[in-house]
Amino acid sequence: MRQVIGVDIGGTGIKGLVVDESGTVLAEAVRDTEARLGREAILGQLQGLVEELLTGHPAVEALGIASAGRINMNSGEVVYATDNLPGWQGMQLTHWAMAEFGLPAAADNDANAALLGEAWLGAGRGKPSLVMLTLGTGVGGANLADGQLLRGASWSGGDWGHSVLVPGGRPCNCGKQGCAEQYVSGNALLRLAFEQTGRPYRHGREIMAAAGIGDTAALAVLERFTADLALVIGNIAASVDPEWIIIGGGVIQTRAVWWPMLAGKLGSGLAGRVAAAELGNRAGCFGAARLALERLGRDSSGSSYVSDKEEIEYG
Repeated sequence: MRQVIGVDIGGTGIKGLVVDESGTVLAEAVRDTEARLGREAILGQLQGLVEELLTGHPAVEALGIASAGRINMNSGEVVYATDNLPGWQGMQLTHWAMAEFGLPAAADNDANAALLGEAWLGAGRGKPSLVMLTLGTGVGGANLADGQLLRGASWSGGDWGHSVLVPGGRPCNCGKQGCAEQYVSGNALLRLAFEQTGRPYRHGREIMAAAGIGDTAALAVLERFTADLALVIGNIAASVDPEWIIIGGGVIQTRAVWWPMLAGKLGSGLAGRVAAAELGNRAGCFGAARLALERLGRDSSGSSYVSDKEEIEYG
């Protein structure tokens, strides 16, 4: 079977897998992102990770890259990135990878890749119409319709975190007010908990642990948090009407505490169409590997998203 590498670049860590066409994991590696040191440091960590995987599996034929930010799937350029990855905006990911490793490459946004991974091997198997909502430091999202990702005209399709949930609400780092990210992200949960309890929680796990042993203040925080999340999910269902809405991100690890609250607020009909992600923090790697396999398929059929000029310039 063909072998490919899928990597996922986050603000704190870079993860990589070697997988075959069936999705079997053959090798795995991780690196710190070293994002605070800028673009060259991030690329150095990425290069070291890929070289480690290639040393053990020289039969790898292509590389897929998932990254935070808006990414032009056609060219592999990061067209927008926040300061979580300093100097990342404008980075030509696929061109860099082709030049460094001499392999066909593809790149996409990390939420898109996570949805591809879940659609291939996780909670979305067999369902061509999906939405994914990732709840982490921020809120990411991705849409799949008839088996195809809807990336959008400006590569921001599925950016549910910056849909407005509360008009005139909390200021967001995107420049708007009241974005969903300010109410249902990990950071939002910590802020809500401090506002309602006065306790300086350091991590969402502490809130979940307190709620898990019946702490009434922590339970009240989660009641409010899940009410806001139910509104976001309801808006997505009304806008896109997917077969399945997959919830991913770090909060899924503690879903036993808060999932029943969410289900009660969604109602039986919608709750039955909401599922927890199954692939954990490797979903983006699996999705990136899928991108690499699709790139090989396009190359074999004689079509490519990369222009002839780019192929000449970058090998």
